[in-house]
Amino acid sequence: MEQAKQQQMGLRDRKKLKTRMSIQQHAMKLFKKQGYTETTVEQIAEAAEISPSTFFRYFPTKESVVLTDFYDPVIMETFVSQPKDLPPIEALRNGMRDAFAAMSSDEQTSEMERTKLIMSVPELRAAILSNFLDIFGLLNQALAKRTDRSSDDSEVRMFTGAFFGVALAAGVMWMEDPERDMLEMIDDAIEYLKKGVPLD
Repeated sequence: MEQAKQQQMGLRDRKKLKTRMSIQQHAMKLFKKQGYTETTVEQIAEAAEISPSTFFRYFPTKESVVLTDFYDPVIMETFVSQPKDLPPIEALRNGMRDAFAAMSSDEQTSEMERTKLIMSVPELRAAILSNFLDIFGLLNQALAKRTDRSSDDSEVRMFTGAFFGVALAAGVMWMEDPERDMLEMIDDAIEYLKKGVPLD
């Protein structure tokens, strides 16, 4: 996925993305080795062979190096590019499947470790709540584009909220049982949403 994403960008943007992803990868290795709290920006910069000032050009805080998700925009693009005759819910399901399938095993492992870290560190867990609005906005815009509606259309927003809710619930359940297949859990969540979320 990383390679495909970079091919769609200009040289300068590709270099920036590569640097940002490299910094995040080095940071995650340090967090895993010595803990999030114990790791400093200076240590991350040293591991990535950059200066602390360069670190802050790419990430405003230490929190942001963990919270930054490079794959959400790719998932949205994959969703929008699904065949037009597919209902939005099926396009979302296929888009997520295709996006995850394009990830290498190392990328999938890295994303799982990043998610686990966010959920295990109280300050990160609290910070991610503010990011949910950004993710909601990405999905809402992608859905509006696909359905040729306005992003402030109430039905578009409600659909986005419903999908976001079941996907979030799947993520929480996965955190409680990380041995399960995350993509399969999201797939089950989408199927439940299709049924109208019954509680008979």
